Amino acid sequence: MKKISKKLSKRWGIGPVVIPEPIEMDELMGKVPAGKLFTINDIRAALVKNHKATIRCPITAGIFTWIASHAAEKQGQCGARNITPYWRTLKTGEV
Repeated sequence: MKKISKKLSKRWGIGPVVIPEPIEMDELMGKVPAGKLFTINDIRAALVKNHKATIRCPITAGIFTWIASHAAEKQGQCGARNITPYWRTLKTGEV
């Protein structure tokens, strides 16, 4: 977790910012129950709660979600059965 600079606080707010790790994004995506859909913003909200932060990095969260989705798709193409259900995580506005 990092403190946000004064310059960026005008745009993003005040307080600690969480920059997720790719594996954390993958784990959160894997927790979306069957029959449910989450947006990336839902996952970002979970990050803030889990890390007791006030701001989450929207850029890295989006990038790492994309990476986890594409890795799971590739694993599925290679025959893996237990992959991250990335199809349950949508970009905001796609629901």
